[in-house]
Amino acid sequence: MKKYDIYGIGNALLDLDFEVSVETLNRLNIDKGVMTLIDENKHHFLLEELDSVKHLKACGGSSANTIFAMQQLGSRTYYSFKIGDDAAGEFFYQNIINEGIHTNLNDYPREGITGKCIVLVTPDADRTMNTFLGATSNFSVEQLSYNAIVNSEYLYIEGYLVAQATGQIAAIEAHQHAKAHGIKTAISLSDPNMVTYFKEGLLKIIGDQVDILFCNEDEALLFTKTESLSHAREELKKYAKSFVVTLGAKGALVYDGDAFALVPPYKTKVVDTVGAGDIFAGVFLHAITEGHDYVSAADFANYAASKVVSKYGPRLNNNEMNEIQSFLLNKIAAI
Repeated sequence: MKKYDIYGIGNALLDLDFEVSVETLNRLNIDKGVMTLIDENKHHFLLEELDSVKHLKACGGSSANTIFAMQQLGSRTYYSFKIGDDAAGEFFYQNIINEGIHTNLNDYPREGITGKCIVLVTPDADRTMNTFLGATSNFSVEQLSYNAIVNSEYLYIEGYLVAQATGQIAAIEAHQHAKAHGIKTAISLSDPNMVTYFKEGLLKIIGDQVDILFCNEDEALLFTKTESLSHAREELKKYAKSFVVTLGAKGALVYDGDAFALVPPYKTKVVDTVGAGDIFAGVFLHAITEGHDYVSAADFANYAASKVVSKYGPRLNNNEMNEIQSFLLNKIAAI
């Protein structure tokens, strides 16, 4: 048995979630509903403009949210990341350690400003992200733990790494190392903008194929250059042995390598969609590493996603994750 269920890499970001109006987005000249990379000056400008707005603070980044979810459910996790030498970085690090997530952060010096994701949630529950990468813009092969990769059942890569040169190289290197040692790989396409502007980089990371690919419907259509999910799902077979396409209120489409299945959603009042895809991936990966099939794993993940979108913020706390765990156990007992 491997030492870790999952080894994750991604952009470590301090998530700052603000509730704002569409008018505020327009006033600040921000594109609604997507992730946009911003520079340090824009980062300072937005924080000053939003200084009086109520907000939540949490350790974030797509892969981090996924790893946190798995750790909370009892998976054995390892996360490689890069943060700055500042208060935000210390907050992030302590949160990682307190949760029991393994990391090699102490093997290299911290420097610079910790990255932040300024998440703007509008009344329609849409989320708009302005991301200042900060220290994580220099995430590279130096942050990889090759030993932890080969001692993990899965390598998990967030697609956002494709946006910076060193991060893309690190993701390619990690995938190649995992593949050379028979470690299964999973990747999330992360965001429509990553597919639109960095598809060639994503293809380099994916290489011949990955074992599992996560995406939403928009990302699937953009990535495959198709206009229907029925066509996109056939094209995705070229890039992944199996995959999951999340469909929001329509549930999720899963392909386990043999057959397709549409897994229905759990109805909920949507407040904030931040982190929905991340927690879906985390619960799904936890379930399959525990031996569950893809349909059951997607059902569990849909339930978890329904909980995270019904509140503000990208993650569920330990009590809420205990409820997810109880749900899983009750479902299993009923089978």
